[in-house]
Amino acid sequence: MVLTATPAVAQDYSFLGDWPTHHAFADGTDFGVTGLYQYDVDDFSHDDGLLGDAHTNRRKYFGVYLKKKGVYDAIVQFDYQSKKWQDVFLRVQSKALFGRDIGAFRAGYSKTPVGFEGNTSTPANTFIEQALPTQAVYENRRMGVDWAWYRPTWLAQAGYYDGGDLQGDNDGRTLAGRLAWVPRNRPGDVLHFGLSASRESPASSVNGLGLTNVPSARFRSTPEAGLSPLYLVDSGTLKNVDGIDRYGVEALWIRGPWSLQGEYLRAHTSFADGKPAYRIDGWYAFASWVATGESRPYKDGNVGNVQPSRPWGAVEFAARYSTVNLDDGSTLGGREHDWTLGVNWYLGQHLKLQANYIRAFSDRKSLVVNPRIVELRAQIAF
Repeated sequence: MVLTATPAVAQDYSFLGDWPTHHAFADGTDFGVTGLYQYDVDDFSHDDGLLGDAHTNRRKYFGVYLKKKGVYDAIVQFDYQSKKWQDVFLRVQSKALFGRDIGAFRAGYSKTPVGFEGNTSTPANTFIEQALPTQAVYENRRMGVDWAWYRPTWLAQAGYYDGGDLQGDNDGRTLAGRLAWVPRNRPGDVLHFGLSASRESPASSVNGLGLTNVPSARFRSTPEAGLSPLYLVDSGTLKNVDGIDRYGVEALWIRGPWSLQGEYLRAHTSFADGKPAYRIDGWYAFASWVATGESRPYKDGNVGNVQPSRPWGAVEFAARYSTVNLDDGSTLGGREHDWTLGVNWYLGQHLKLQANYIRAFSDRKSLVVNPRIVELRAQIAF
């Protein structure tokens, strides 16, 4: 008898690498469409009956863009799941305007700069949901203008935002800036240290009934599960806010398939009616290992999805610790810390499968809830 081994046939997902979602014209102008679809499954246990299992769409982005390399880029994008606008802006390169490179100028609706993880492209997050302090402190998008200048060893960004968001909320002004030093910046070999700060001055607004809402703020986090019906830590609505100062310290190390990332975030809220200031803070740190040998890509001060070098994709394992403290003075928003284990499977450039296991520990006003969460996500992005 002769025994022969039949080699396994690897599935080829290379067709996912070049979708015909754009058209490049002869003069270098590129017009295309963008999309992001995420479907999540969340299973909660040990939650005292407060959280219910869920499985539904998480995000449904669709947008259009127009760009010309080295000259400009513009995008309009909407999330049909949350019914909210995402990026809506026009950015122009200074070299095309003045003949020398002094950065890029942008006008429209875009992310504010305080928060490394908050400014990571949504499809490129290593974990299914953002860490506790990012959720609580990050200001998100605002209408305004900004400037960014990227160099191999450093980057600088400054922005002024006035007019709230495109949903008609968060009226007020924000002045923000970010500075980072990148002493090592080569593929698979990155060292990044950054600082950021902003000053938000919320404004009164008038609702559809003609009633005036005083300047307010709210800080909260889900247990790192986007389908959670509850925020286990929540400051509640803080009224008569005079200003919110946000600060961030960030670091990233990439060496081949290994990486470490972390940041500390803090918010200081002052009030116009003389109440004591409200201070919150938190931090996270995580480690990542791409078992198939690829590196997390880094460009212009942030990271992207792993690009597979094998027909059947790339596999990444990650572990994160995050914590946030929303208790200060008479405002008892609660404290929480989470441990998360994750695995990601990148199939080509557009398909990504994720699984997370979370142990959350929260304590708010003596209500202790320590859920265990299993999350799954299927993502298509282009």
